[in-house]
Amino acid sequence: MSALICGSFAYDTIMVFNDLFKNHILPEQVHILNVSFLVPEMRREFGGCAGNIAYNLKLLGGEGRPVGTVGEDFEPYARWMDACGIDREQVKVIEGTYTAQAYITTDRDDNQITAFHPGAMNQAHQIDVSKVDGCTLGMVSPDGRQGMLDHARQFAEAGVPFIFDPGQGMPMFDGDSLLAFAEQASWLAFNDYEARLMQERTGLDPQQLAERVEAVIVTRGGEGSEIYTRARRYEIPAAPARELVDPTGCGDAYRAGLLYGLMNQLDWETTGRIAALMGACKIEQAGTQNHHFGQEEFAARFKRVFDYDFA
Repeated sequence: MSALICGSFAYDTIMVFNDLFKNHILPEQVHILNVSFLVPEMRREFGGCAGNIAYNLKLLGGEGRPVGTVGEDFEPYARWMDACGIDREQVKVIEGTYTAQAYITTDRDDNQITAFHPGAMNQAHQIDVSKVDGCTLGMVSPDGRQGMLDHARQFAEAGVPFIFDPGQGMPMFDGDSLLAFAEQASWLAFNDYEARLMQERTGLDPQQLAERVEAVIVTRGGEGSEIYTRARRYEIPAAPARELVDPTGCGDAYRAGLLYGLMNQLDWETTGRIAALMGACKIEQAGTQNHHFGQEEFAARFKRVFDYDFA
């Protein structure tokens, strides 16, 4: 089984502010905000939701085919994907554009302030996923607005089950649009903030949404995650991390675990735990695609943490 992972590719410029944002942003002065953060640590990473999810799924041994539009500056990222053995057939270069760029500043409490230039990502609708052969599972993650709308519709019309993961793209959609995605998708995935925003805009909480899809997944950081189905709610514990280094990309790692569980027809309790452990593996390394492990190593760690084999 292979999965088409629709979403962004981006270069992430990640900076570390060795203090707390709250010490420098005065709530009563936000209307005249003018702040500058000294960031002595900076690095540039390969990122974007489609790239990150495909990378993590590859680590698990799953076959992910990322789908997205990139700019003329994509060559270094393309070489990295080739070195990792990640399929690039559905990655389209848009002439005269930059690959999407994220500028992320993280403080000591892991709060983040991000500036994002979409660049070529806004042309994601130029790719028609219904024309891709051999797709049995899909995912619509943050991307250009029209691309997300088109890809969801194309998956639905082709009868391909898919995860809708709006992520940072949620502000682009009103309640009616979000409900339309829920009608088309088989699964919905949110972090806790996005779940609250989804409820505010649609009037439906996760359990009510679960009446319309096969499952709704809500991640809650260090508090674990919850998976809602029509029949029950699964509480998934957070997996312990050896150290907390960088939270950027943990959600994408978690979603790769979801795809792996679905591709291998695993139960929700196991799927959620695989996803949770993927998040723990990611948070131990800086950057979104710098963590490495073998499949046997991951399986052994899973058994140590959860006291059973998932395979």
